[in-house]
Amino acid sequence: MEASRVTSACMVVIVIIGLTWARRMLNWLWIRPKRLERLLRDQGLQGNPYRLFVGDLKEILKIQSEAKSKPMNFSHDIVPQVFSYTQQSVNKHGKNSFIWFGPKPRVTLTDPELIKEVFNKMYDFQKPANPLVKLLATGLINYEGEKWNKHRRIINPAFNLEKLKYMLPIFFKSCNNLIIKWEEILSPDGSCEMDVWPFLQNLTSDVIARAAFGSSYEEGKRIFQLLKEQAELTMKVAMKVYIPGWRFLPTPAHRRMKEINREIKASLTDMIKKREKALKTGEATKDDLLGILLESNHKEIQEHENNKNVGMSLNDVIEECKLFYFAGQETTAALLVWTMILLSRYPDWQARAREEVVRVFGKQSPNFDGLSHLKIVTMILYEVLRLYSPAVSLTRSVCKDMKLGNLSLPSGVQVSLATLMVHHDSELWGNDAKEFNPERFSEGVSKATNGRVSFFPFGWGPRICIGQNFSLVEAKMVLSMILQHFSFELSPAYAHAPVSIITLQPQYGAHVILHKVN
Repeated sequence: MEASRVTSACMVVIVIIGLTWARRMLNWLWIRPKRLERLLRDQGLQGNPYRLFVGDLKEILKIQSEAKSKPMNFSHDIVPQVFSYTQQSVNKHGKNSFIWFGPKPRVTLTDPELIKEVFNKMYDFQKPANPLVKLLATGLINYEGEKWNKHRRIINPAFNLEKLKYMLPIFFKSCNNLIIKWEEILSPDGSCEMDVWPFLQNLTSDVIARAAFGSSYEEGKRIFQLLKEQAELTMKVAMKVYIPGWRFLPTPAHRRMKEINREIKASLTDMIKKREKALKTGEATKDDLLGILLESNHKEIQEHENNKNVGMSLNDVIEECKLFYFAGQETTAALLVWTMILLSRYPDWQARAREEVVRVFGKQSPNFDGLSHLKIVTMILYEVLRLYSPAVSLTRSVCKDMKLGNLSLPSGVQVSLATLMVHHDSELWGNDAKEFNPERFSEGVSKATNGRVSFFPFGWGPRICIGQNFSLVEAKMVLSMILQHFSFELSPAYAHAPVSIITLQPQYGAHVILHKVN
């Protein structure tokens, strides 16, 4: 009798749990999306009707696959290639339209005033949680509130301009190694044809490994190789994250991602503990990113020793080290490869940039002061960032019911800041918006944008990328040294096919013909 009562009680509990789970699933997959859809449509926003589970994902994947199936004609009008579904949605439903990423509606924003407001209200418009991204890196870029404030304060010293000056020899060493490799490949007539994309990826990986870990550079390179594999796996499974329970299934990709995460964590833990031990004995290296970060963290803890919530934990430092790679390698590699492609396409601008570099440095190694006075090179880099922004869009979650301009956005909606579409908008940039014209930046970004938030390759506002100066100084150094040693033109083998894989990359590589400059 007692056993029967226990069994009955267990069954009741199981039924209650099952009903609770079913109610939550029904709310997540149908009731809530349909309520959000109604609220958006009531104020004039348009988009496709919500479809259970997938939303617009099936069509997004199909259109993306079609766009990737063949290269495009050489044109800077790359939005149809890279941002195809969003552009179709905007063309069909208007500039303030929405699309469905699974059960979440995402409102596309292209108005600079609305974008400015989103950037400024960073506590109301937060980075959306993505369990897959956590395997890549969390760190400063994904934190919110007080944790973001604390990490930004501790990390800031590693990226100020004075520290960057001391990292210039690191940039030079990696770049000089690249120049030597390319010179060894040249044929007797001083030219060769090659795909520069993998070389530039290796270069920026080499730079960040040296800059982040200094004497532990070889260990750093291994960690970054694993992170690169992790990024590729993440992109493969990203679109399935909206299928309930998918991320918990032990697929080969999921198992490998967890293995990589464990290996990276073990390597970084060992490296950090050695550095912390050296820091306590006064033997630590303080001129690489990890050293500066640990020193700043140590100082923060000492100054507030009675407060247990100050400073970073070991895991916090590990995540920031992982973020060094993605922030420091991916973005700069993408900027450099598109700069080489565009300067190959526009030899007059290449010649102007080389003349400036030779005038400032001659045949000497580039120095920090000289790099800061490269006006033409800076104009070119800005124009490349405008046309081929490494991040094609930025997403934010609406954490509470918000008024945004004339829009009333309910909690649970996402907004997409359509970087690439804004950068290519002829209403904002003029009739030559889809043309390569660095002259538009001759008087700086503020003049080129008329003070609007229409140029934000590194984000904008309080959360602007902390590493943007690092990336731009590195890019100027690399480009200056390449221009000192080589001229380059597009190879007949080059196929123009920008594709977004974390950053905007050339799908078929960047085939150019190098010529030695005497």
